[in-house]
Amino acid sequence: MSGEKQLITAEDLYKIIYIEDPRISPDGRWIAYVQVTVDKFENGYKRSIWLASTEDGALRQLTRGDKDTQPRWSPDGTALAFTSARGEKPQIYILPVNAPGGEARALTAMPNGANNPAWSPDGTVIAFLAGLNAEGRAREDRGEEDPKPQDKLEGKHRKERKDFEETKRWDPRVVSRIPYRTGTSFLTDHFTQIYVMPVAEGLPREEAKPRRLTSVNADHNPPQWTPDGSYLLTARMGNPDGDEPWRWSNLYRIRVSDATQEQLTEESFTSFAPQPSPDGQWIAFGRLPRERLSERFNRLAIMPASGGEIIDLSLPLDRNLNEFRWSPDSKGILFTAGAQGNVELYHVTLETGQIEKLIAGTLQIENFDVHPSAGIAYTSSTPTNPNELFWRASSLDTPAQLTHVNQKFLDSVIVQPTHEIRWRSAAGEVQGWYILPPNYQEGQQYPLALNIHGGPHIMWGPSFKSQWHEWQFQAARGYVVFYCNPRGADGYGEEFQMALHAQWGPVAMQDIMSGVDAMLQKGFIDPQRLAITGGSYGGYMTAWITSHSDRFISAVANRGVYSLLGFSGTTDIASFIPTEFGIEPWEDPTYLWEHSPLAHAHKIKTPILLIHAENDYRVPISEAEQMFTYIRRTGGTVQLVRFPRDGHEMTRAGEPEHRLSNLLHTVGWFDKYCYPSSDSNG
Repeated sequence: MSGEKQLITAEDLYKIIYIEDPRISPDGRWIAYVQVTVDKFENGYKRSIWLASTEDGALRQLTRGDKDTQPRWSPDGTALAFTSARGEKPQIYILPVNAPGGEARALTAMPNGANNPAWSPDGTVIAFLAGLNAEGRAREDRGEEDPKPQDKLEGKHRKERKDFEETKRWDPRVVSRIPYRTGTSFLTDHFTQIYVMPVAEGLPREEAKPRRLTSVNADHNPPQWTPDGSYLLTARMGNPDGDEPWRWSNLYRIRVSDATQEQLTEESFTSFAPQPSPDGQWIAFGRLPRERLSERFNRLAIMPASGGEIIDLSLPLDRNLNEFRWSPDSKGILFTAGAQGNVELYHVTLETGQIEKLIAGTLQIENFDVHPSAGIAYTSSTPTNPNELFWRASSLDTPAQLTHVNQKFLDSVIVQPTHEIRWRSAAGEVQGWYILPPNYQEGQQYPLALNIHGGPHIMWGPSFKSQWHEWQFQAARGYVVFYCNPRGADGYGEEFQMALHAQWGPVAMQDIMSGVDAMLQKGFIDPQRLAITGGSYGGYMTAWITSHSDRFISAVANRGVYSLLGFSGTTDIASFIPTEFGIEPWEDPTYLWEHSPLAHAHKIKTPILLIHAENDYRVPISEAEQMFTYIRRTGGTVQLVRFPRDGHEMTRAGEPEHRLSNLLHTVGWFDKYCYPSSDSNG
């Protein structure tokens, strides 16, 4: 250890800052972005909008509402529209950018909130999403409005009555579609519709009102204007009465003047996120085949705006599409995709189909924006920095780092370098990485902390933002941290990703355990002190491996899937297991049971800690409850930690106190068996 730098601790979670959603101003001089900080006092997160100068890197905070997101520039660059939850419900606000001391004004006052603002090309109208049920839409169509309250007290009582009636409306709750709950809450009958609303102030009441363009019991993708301002593009499920809308999404074009709609895509693919080209000639969008949908890559596709043949542009790359933006000249599209542990920026030319890398390296680009002449703004994480904002000017090849929000923190702690390792498995070459503890001394042996990713089609890499702090913390506590991308992972081609089909446990275990053997061959790991952990599918693999191997001395399974049969009937993605295994639960329950860790729980003798959030509707807590009971009843060493209120995203976006507690429980359980009589620093 050198200087006065300290070991990274779990509490450092509160110091890490993230950058989201960069948007370049029309004149190319500024980048609006969202800065995210952890609020320890409120046990939550603060989001505010900032500006970064592309000329001199100067930073300027624009909003202080603490709940401000989705900044969108007006076409003339004089104002920003954004979404803010500073009031009771999220609404769209307008903020003048050039006026000193300008105040944000609320544009919308939708009863259930509004989000995803999109300026019309002439800057006079904003399209947005807002939720409303069929009854509310009918009242809106009839022009019915609640009278304005006479005073503040009446308004308060009216709100309380409305909230009470809404609660009673769902008591009891009648369920008629799948899913009926997701995230951390039950779904309602308020589906997001597309509205348009004039921006100007002082208009007559009828002209100033928002106008709804859709009326379907289905959620819509954020609206995108065509360059002539005549249409909006969106996506939604084609059959509003169907289940699992994420499986059945089609593109639609809506005429703004009269709200007439036209379906643009057919049913063999699920299509999403349409974007018109700047010249109005093309529509770019993402799509993937519905056959074995969860195992397939998102493809970047285009179609003529007037209709015609759909062309898949990204297929030759054989990588999964993340974000995309049109190049300003309409001759190509920029997009991000994961490959070999990194997420890089690519450009594909429409005429030739040629794909080239624009920004490459050991990094993971999360969000980006493109200016017609100035350059590219993007947020990225690296192995030594969890997140910052970067700018690559059109005249430069080397990107410039515009923000240094994590520099003070990084200057105070020891950040360990990440090392790549590759080995041979049954599938061929497998890629992984490891981090040595800060006090590493050659010739000594240290315990191993094996981390397994979820998905199962996630791609981990040395710059993976949501794991950066966790891996560095494990290393700081004296562990050699090891993680890899076994078969099933994104980033190595669709065939590699689909190789997990119907064989979740056995296939991935081969790759993972051969990676453990490759790590042991390096000589600095104590084979008697192997620890294992993972979340979601990683929790499945943690339980699967410990029920089929006794090599690990400590295990932590977080929000794991343990019964493929039970999970299929309780999750918010009911068709996921039938897609991944090629059979419905009633078609071959024996096969699914044999491939469930719960069926082998009685064999687990590794001390195992089960962590689960009580409001997890992706992987309900009943999975952990069953696993805990089975292991306990068969004589295994097991504990269950239940976190209230949070859901499946607890370790990434849950209550900060819960995230901190999760880190301490995990490493504490490792320490109990790997460092039973030491200070856990090796």
